[in-house]
Amino acid sequence: MHIGYQFQTFEKEEVTHSQLVKYAGASGDFNPIHTVVPFAKQVGLGGVIAHGMLIMGFVGQAIGTWIPLQSLAKFSVRFQTITRPEERISVTGVVIDETEDRWVCEALAQSGDEVKAKAQFEVKKIVA
Repeated sequence: MHIGYQFQTFEKEEVTHSQLVKYAGASGDFNPIHTVVPFAKQVGLGGVIAHGMLIMGFVGQAIGTWIPLQSLAKFSVRFQTITRPEERISVTGVVIDETEDRWVCEALAQSGDEVKAKAQFEVKKIVA
């Protein structure tokens, strides 16, 4: 890899309400803003929204297709905007810097032009 190297875009199917319900069960996050449409509307969200950690999971899944996970040294995410059912998430990644023993990379989870989450991750260089 080198600075500027771009990983292959990782595409997810559109987020579904059923997926949010399943994720709530798997994660234990039963906040009704993620699963109960009338409640989410009542609190001003206009409908249910995806769990941020679900979108983070999509980024992690993308990274796992790009590099061997045992090479992952660091992974952090900053959430930018909410994700709603019917949105499709694409994850792109690029190497932005290099140290003696690691590549520093950035990943973006997006729906169209809207950035949902921005991640940084570091990949250990393999010493032969």
